[in-house]
Amino acid sequence: MALQLRPNCEYCDKDLPPSATDAWICSYECTFCTDCVENKLHNVCPNCGGGFERRPIRPATERRPGVCVTKQLPSDKRVHLKYSVEDVAAHCARLQDIPPQER
Repeated sequence: MALQLRPNCEYCDKDLPPSATDAWICSYECTFCTDCVENKLHNVCPNCGGGFERRPIRPATERRPGVCVTKQLPSDKRVHLKYSVEDVAAHCARLQDIPPQER
């Protein structure tokens, strides 16, 4: 099953197309931009508490049958945080000093 490749940062709503090199995801595919991950979330997913990894780029060219961005389409559903900015800040502050692998 392919990643959803969500189209936006869930915090600031910045567009993150499939080729974006500044998209980050957690293990649940929550998606955020570099600026939010580094400066607002401090590598803490506000939804699950996990850490982030760079989101891979889905190939634009079909080099194997059926495997490319036009054959496995990214999601067009924009996702936004369900928590307030204040709640996110408090959650991230509680967890930011714990390494992701220990959360």
